[in-house]
Amino acid sequence: MNAHAESAGEYVARASDCVACHSVPGGRAFAGGLKMGSPLGAIYATNITPDPDTGIGNYTLQDFDNAVRHGVARDGHHLYPAMPYPSYAKLTDTDIKALYDFYMKEVPPVQQANKPPEIPGYLAFRWPLAIWNSVFADTAPFAPNPAHDAVWNRGAYLVEGPGHCGACHTPRGISFAEKASTDAGDSFLAGAPLDGWSAPNLRGDLRTGVGAWSEADLEAFLKTGHNADGAAFGSMVDVVNNSTPYLNDADIHAVAVYLKSLTPTVTQAAYTYTPATAVNAIYAGNCASCHGADGKGFASYLPRLAGNPTVLDPDPSSLINITLNGSMPLVVKGAPDAYRMPQFRLQLTDQQIAEVLSYVRASWGNGSPSVTASQVATLRKSTDPSSDQVTVLKMR
Repeated sequence: MNAHAESAGEYVARASDCVACHSVPGGRAFAGGLKMGSPLGAIYATNITPDPDTGIGNYTLQDFDNAVRHGVARDGHHLYPAMPYPSYAKLTDTDIKALYDFYMKEVPPVQQANKPPEIPGYLAFRWPLAIWNSVFADTAPFAPNPAHDAVWNRGAYLVEGPGHCGACHTPRGISFAEKASTDAGDSFLAGAPLDGWSAPNLRGDLRTGVGAWSEADLEAFLKTGHNADGAAFGSMVDVVNNSTPYLNDADIHAVAVYLKSLTPTVTQAAYTYTPATAVNAIYAGNCASCHGADGKGFASYLPRLAGNPTVLDPDPSSLINITLNGSMPLVVKGAPDAYRMPQFRLQLTDQQIAEVLSYVRASWGNGSPSVTASQVATLRKSTDPSSDQVTVLKMR
């Protein structure tokens, strides 16, 4: 970013991570074009720069509010809920006004036409979304919980509202709506499948959630994308590259306080380290130099595999995906990460990856189910190696 005084609206845009979805690597910030999957077919993020012809330059504050908090564009068509307006509905009037001023006064206009969705015509009608919204979208504004202090409530607002963490980390029902939008239900932030990954459980489960993490562990992860247990992967890389490190320390702390308050989904015994009783040649030759022969890693940039929630996750998708395809670069406030998980798609067969990951999931007290070659083969076909290109753009 250029050296400038950050406005209130830019701060809300950072907290909301708008740039990650409304930009493409190597493109202009907020100009749209990012391809995203949906149950009906691919859709493309729109241009939200103040260009009057192809962007939102003609939007009034009310038009902007209707789009961001209610999912209705200026011309009246309903937005697909890939736009997390059910979360943004919790934004305060003050934050909406600041965000509007940021886009209209600080973001450079870009003339770039929006791409039409790749959805068959007989499924492309928008009017059913109005019914979906009335039944499934929680449009209630954020209401502070008087049972908690101001710090907890600030964290709840950031997580449930602008941060829209539930969009990735909350499981969805048959209607594709999030099963919960607040901490009132134990499905909120309980982890969910996401485009070939398993978005982690952020609740207090001791083995498969963040129950064993301290507030300091959570704060370190949000600020740097790292802690002793892991590094950001999948779409969380965009969040770290463009959003959470830019939050002030008080807000980072508030998010950590809120997440640490979430009760576990199930009762789990705490993880206990146990030395491995066997040696796996694939692990020794490909993994031990970074993650340690003992699975304890080298904190905080080379994460431990012993007791790592991603390793313990019942769904091994993230573990398989990152082994096959490696990780995208973390670039925290302009500083590239010195360490990055390489991809083993070409070096190892499906059976070899299944074998080494089964070894990791069984060793050091992890006690997690084995991985099969067919699970690896499925993700090999449906995923691609991580690109060196990431969305890290100047916002104005």
